[in-house]
Amino acid sequence: MIFKHFFFRFELTIVTAAMVQKYQSPVRVYKHPFELIMAAYERRFPTCPLIPMFVASDTVNEYKSEDEAIHVIERRCKLDIDAPRLLKKIAGVDYVYFVQKNSLNRRERTLHIEAYNETFSNRVIINEHCCYTVHPDNEDWTCFEQSASLDIKSFFGFESTVEKIAMKQYTSNIKKGKEIIEYYLKQLEEEGITFVPRWTPPVACKSESSTSHTRRPVSPAINIPDSATKEGLNSKEILNTSSSPSEPTAGTPDDKLDADYIKRYLGDLTPMQESCLIRLRQWLQETHKGKIPKDEHILRFLRARDFNIDKAREILCQSLTWRKQHQVDYILDTWNPPQVLQDYYAGGWHHHDKDGRPLYVLRLGQMDTKGLVRALGEEALLRYVLSINEEGLRRCEENTKVFGRPISSWTCLVDLEGLNMRHLWRPGVKALLRIIEVVEANYPETLGRLLILRAPRVFPVLWTLVSPFIDDNTRKKFLIYAGNDYQGPGGLLDYIDKEIIPDFLGGECMCEVPEGGLVPKSLYRTAEELENEDIKLWTETIYQSASVFKGAPHEVLIQIVDASSVITWDFDVCKGDIVFNIFHSKRAPQPPKKDSLGAHSITSPGGNNVQLIDKVWQLGRDYSMVESPLICKEGESVQGSHVTRWPGFYILQWKFHSMPACATTNLPRVDDVLASLQVSSHKCKVMYYTEVIGSEDFRGSMTSLESSHSGFSQLSAATTSSSQSHSSSMISR
Repeated sequence: MIFKHFFFRFELTIVTAAMVQKYQSPVRVYKHPFELIMAAYERRFPTCPLIPMFVASDTVNEYKSEDEAIHVIERRCKLDIDAPRLLKKIAGVDYVYFVQKNSLNRRERTLHIEAYNETFSNRVIINEHCCYTVHPDNEDWTCFEQSASLDIKSFFGFESTVEKIAMKQYTSNIKKGKEIIEYYLKQLEEEGITFVPRWTPPVACKSESSTSHTRRPVSPAINIPDSATKEGLNSKEILNTSSSPSEPTAGTPDDKLDADYIKRYLGDLTPMQESCLIRLRQWLQETHKGKIPKDEHILRFLRARDFNIDKAREILCQSLTWRKQHQVDYILDTWNPPQVLQDYYAGGWHHHDKDGRPLYVLRLGQMDTKGLVRALGEEALLRYVLSINEEGLRRCEENTKVFGRPISSWTCLVDLEGLNMRHLWRPGVKALLRIIEVVEANYPETLGRLLILRAPRVFPVLWTLVSPFIDDNTRKKFLIYAGNDYQGPGGLLDYIDKEIIPDFLGGECMCEVPEGGLVPKSLYRTAEELENEDIKLWTETIYQSASVFKGAPHEVLIQIVDASSVITWDFDVCKGDIVFNIFHSKRAPQPPKKDSLGAHSITSPGGNNVQLIDKVWQLGRDYSMVESPLICKEGESVQGSHVTRWPGFYILQWKFHSMPACATTNLPRVDDVLASLQVSSHKCKVMYYTEVIGSEDFRGSMTSLESSHSGFSQLSAATTSSSQSHSSSMISR
């Protein structure tokens, strides 16, 4: 035991009055026999040069059995705490005293250490229990465990100051216990002592201890339950009541309490981090009835909450409930992605980065996000993303074994070549935000690094919308490269070996990630189809349908209070050709009236027709046109935005488009006649979505919107941009 750690542990864990804090270590294994470890341990007294603050220790009580199998010694230890002189003066002490009781049982080959503070015992109650035992599977190895509890009442109002002192020194001191044992083991070796015989009963006692010739079974090294410490059970009672099976040999993945296992499979953790992991895992074993997550996953939740056990336990329990409800543990075995995803989702796993992390490549700029959402819905996309994350966890485990070091996260490479306004389709962005929310809540600390390449000018818009939903720790892992900057110093070669850079980024490695492309509209699901499904992609508040008749346009009213707000729209022309207009009026139109055409009476929610502009209104007097008309053909998708210049009432209008006559004759063209025959009863149909966004969300980004391009989307020649209104629309065919 390292006495100074007691005081620092209690300093470190000061939180609120009358709050009990607990510490539990993993099992630390010395690959030396118990007797040799005890010889090294005894050399730490009465003082230890490796612990400068350990000033002295005096024996106050000692007991030895006649056969020398039992040796109990009680010491009073004097510590010179490295604290500010003012604090010591206020506390009225120069030294801190602890009482330590060691109970050595040579017959059982165990040493139990109990310690408590004598100084400030009316303000702070510290109890620590340590034990050395024989390894359950190798009698020539020795295990060490320790647990501690702290109940702090008050500390002169300087609790936060003392806590800061402890934070600085605790982590650097707690591991010295093993270093000290190894120091004295080396000292013994230099003196020629590499073996200490086991205790054997004296000849006179052989008749009384005849069974001692047969080796007694060794009690396994166990975790000391917090409840046992609280109830005051001693170590022998705990060991005697334990019926848990022996743990496997130290260092194997099944030995969850072994320090070597933690270092090999989980990485270097501070003593407090190890304690948090052990205690949270214990709690799950005692209270959780379902499948216990692996230690790597528990550790991710602890890291996500800065090792605050209560906060980590809360989000972990929520995640475990979510996994059970949605059968996420079985998703890789039971769910097959739809063929549309396999063909058009431009993402896949591709080797690993220089740190051994699995590498996932996503060609977002080449992916038709709108088409995927329209063809599949959010549920299928979410399940696919979850399957990717589950596969990532599996690959991390595999790479940990392959590379011989802990790998708990993956790297994601996102290529934005081709990113355009189609990717800023608001329902799609909302679906993306919901997916991010689910992933952040259930897969924390799984993203090791995110490399964003070839970011176009439109990227700031997407980043503005998405970044608030991403955890701060995750955002710090983002590296963004514009144009071909990734090919220069500090670029891709710093993180990925040249041999595995994908061919589409100028590398020599063939990448099997699908190229994406436009999802055929024949695969889209209609609103009518979705009405009959349990999971609806579109609701009335997100995506609506409207009918447009000759002489009866469909109009949507948007009231703007703050100038420079942004009106966004997205619509598909499902049937016929239409003209899209935007108007502004200082006064509100009359309440909307339904279409009165008896021949076109529509009752389904997919065929609304609302007219707002009164027939007595005159253009230029009662209302004004703020954008040039945009002609949209059947089958086209249109996305756009308008930065409002004035407050008031804006009207979005979809109007029936009449076929123009031939320029040289009043007779219609054959193509026009055939096209008009396809529009039954002069009826058109659109599916649309609109939203008003504060200008701050688009600040500095409108220029990017006006200049966006992609391989499968193009700016319509009919699209105009007003310098006064800063509007941009894009048509995708």
